[in-house]
Formats: sequence, structure tokens, C-alpha cells
Amino acid sequence: MSHVPPMPRSPLLMSPADTALLVIDVQEKLIPHIAGHARIVWNVGRLIEGAGILGVHVLATQQYPQGLGPTVAELAPRLDPRTATKTMFSCRECRELIGELQARGCWKLLIAGIETHVCVQQSVFDLMAEGFQVYVAVDAAGSRHVLDHDVALRRIDSAGAALTTTEAALLEWCEAAGTAQFKQISALVRQAGPP
Repeated sequence: MSHVPPMPRSPLLMSPADTALLVIDVQEKLIPHIAGHARIVWNVGRLIEGAGILGVHVLATQQYPQGLGPTVAELAPRLDPRTATKTMFSCRECRELIGELQARGCWKLLIAGIETHVCVQQSVFDLMAEGFQVYVAVDAAGSRHVLDHDVALRRIDSAGAALTTTEAALLEWCEAAGTAQFKQISALVRQAGPP
């Protein structure tokens, strides 16, 4: 019996070779006001850890850190200290960060962070206009008000970005079971998080 190779992988799926994780503005002074913030920070942390296991490039931004403080203590040590700072809500202000992604050939971006209806949404639209295929981890993003979060996700979805979850993204990056990396990702997926 001859071996039949698998079908080619869909270009709609993320892989470590062509995708980066962008963590937007998960900062000390804003995070306590975000609905479900403990779970959001936990999911962002799992995405960062999974990215490290699988070799996915990770970048982060901070919105006006003089006023909103630094990245939350739970995440900051796990991120590149070269976190980009901005005053625009959109990440389009961070040309060096965007150029780094383009130079790496990362034309797919998984976005996590806050606030969904402001910095996340505006970044999604500007990054799509720049040619990126954008994904948003809906359980790793949030706003102060649930309505703002929900409406922003509907608008992002209708504009053509892909909505996903932390678990789905981790397993999509991993692609297959039976490897040492899968065992580590599986352990991340099985973690019991905050309520």
C-alpha cells in the first residue's frame, strides 16, 4: 500500500513560521478595570508561554505608560524588554515593530490585549490595511464594559479578521499531537484558570 501525502495546510491557519503574537497594552493601571481581567491576563500568559514553546515571535506594546503604568507584573518578565510605547491608540505608530514583523515574514498576527474597542480594534484595522492577516484571541482581550468588548468583536469579525480562542490558537500553532511540544501545549490547555 503506497503512502499518500496529506493535503496542503490551509492558508487560513496560523503556524509558528508565519505568525507572531502581539500583546497590546496589558498595563497595571488599566487592567483592574477590565471585565474578567484575571482570566484575560491568564490567557495572555498562556499564549506567551505557548509561543515560547513553539517558537512563535512575541511582541508587545504599552499605551502611554507614564499614565497607565507598565505591563502587568505577571506578564512583563515573559516579554521582550523592548516593548514598544505609543500614544496613538493603534499600533500603527510602532513602525519599527511592524517593520520587524514584515522582515521576519510574519504576515499573520494573533492579537491579545486591551481594550478591545479601542487599541485592539484600531490596531486590527490598521494592520489589515498594511496587508496582515489578523486573528484576535477573544478570551485574551477585554474592555471595561462587556458591551464595548462584544460590539468591537462583531465589528472586527465583520471586517474580515478571524476570531479565535487561546486554546484554539495554541493547538493551531502546534498542528499535531505526538511530539514533545504537543505534550507541553496540552499541559497548558488543560490548566484550570481563574473563574
